[in-house]
Amino acid sequence: MTTTAPATAESILARYAADIAFVAEEKPATTVSDFTYQVTVAAENFEAAGINGGDELAAGAQYLADGAGATDNAERSVLLGKAAEYLARANDMADEYRDMC
Repeated sequence: MTTTAPATAESILARYAADIAFVAEEKPATTVSDFTYQVTVAAENFEAAGINGGDELAAGAQYLADGAGATDNAERSVLLGKAAEYLARANDMADEYRDMC
């Protein structure tokens, strides 16, 4: 049986920051607040390019921000897990965006 490590703010940034930054035309975010801003810009760029899913990314960024600020470990774990779920398509969406450029 394979066990997946719980999502952390750091692991989420490491996984998605470079692709989101590419779409947002920025340097990769190193903080949750910068990442949240870049997701907003990227969601607009995805929409302009006709790529669906920007709303899910924005929701994921909000869960990430909420989870990173949570003081209760259980709440943090749930919120970051939700963030990871909502952001799961970000890299595929960025690849699609690259193909259009």
